Amino acid sequence: MKRIKVTLRKKAMSNGKLSLYLDFYPPYFNVHTGMYSRREFLRIHLIAKPKNQIDKITNIENLHTAELMCTKRQNEVNKEFIYTPFEIEQLRKTKAMESSFLKYFKKQADYREGPNKLIWDSSIAHFEIFSESREFRFKDINTDLAEDFKEYLLKAKSLRETGKRLSKNTALSYLNKFKATLRKAYKEQILASDVNAAVNSIPEEESMRNYLTLEEAQALSRTPCDKEIIKRVSLFSILTGLRYSDIQNLKWDNVTGYGEDCHIRFRQEKTEQPETMPISLQAYLLLGEAGEKGQPVFEGLQKWDVYRHLPLWVAQAGITKHITFHCFRHTYATLQLSLGTDIFTVSKMLGHKSIKTTQVYTKIVDEKKKEAAKRISLD
Repeated sequence: MKRIKVTLRKKAMSNGKLSLYLDFYPPYFNVHTGMYSRREFLRIHLIAKPKNQIDKITNIENLHTAELMCTKRQNEVNKEFIYTPFEIEQLRKTKAMESSFLKYFKKQADYREGPNKLIWDSSIAHFEIFSESREFRFKDINTDLAEDFKEYLLKAKSLRETGKRLSKNTALSYLNKFKATLRKAYKEQILASDVNAAVNSIPEEESMRNYLTLEEAQALSRTPCDKEIIKRVSLFSILTGLRYSDIQNLKWDNVTGYGEDCHIRFRQEKTEQPETMPISLQAYLLLGEAGEKGQPVFEGLQKWDVYRHLPLWVAQAGITKHITFHCFRHTYATLQLSLGTDIFTVSKMLGHKSIKTTQVYTKIVDEKKKEAAKRISLD
């Protein structure tokens, strides 16, 4: 890279003054504007025709200030020529530590989509409340601050439901986004220490997972639904364990093979992980007639229709449990384990990152086994 020469120049103005500016050759890349710059006006002026001693002294002082600025800018645009690699790295780290953590946090959220982005946005919203308008820079981010944010989340009020506190698992979800940002910043050498590793996560609270028994799932399958597409996607979820968001995003590009040899290849919206899943013949038949590439498999599917038609359909099937669409994913996991599929296979089919997430379902199955054992009595 060619060394940049910076020259102090004067430009005559209509008011009898001279405007001082810096001339860069070759032009330098201005990171603030994203463009190459040739001139930089200093907003310092000289009197073209000084009338008295005061004017002369003012000119001398202003010229001296401009010369100092010229020298400073000469050094700044030619850092690689005047600093050692170690000094350049130290300057980079210093600049990074002065940058805004919140802006970086928001930038990480911008890379996300769908429901996952909503969780990121909520985590950021709570961090802004926690910050109380303070502008945290990376130099302020340490273990104490991260622990304080964790404690805040455990006591914070929900932004969606007035008067309610965040559930423990929701607080965990928001903290995980914060910790992921810390981990990324450390990896990119913006944070000097691994703050994320020093902060323990919030223990996950086991939540009640409603699911359908095999008999209830079969009853639902036999029951007509006012909105046929809702029945198709619901049964498809029971047979595959897919989340609503992944079913809604499913395109014909993601479907390969036919009949019992059919697979779907997709990227989970929640985890953003690529998955390849074999599906059963029953699930394949629920896909319907193949469409064009890029076309949604379940075209016309609307979340509002799920809210509207699902409760009525479930009730018509004689099921009194509170069943949401996500319960079909729980149903898939529970039925697979109940019917003898090993937990590692079920975990893979569900796309879980950790086997611990899947182990929640084994506890449900164990409870059902206990109930079954008590049914036989010789009295």
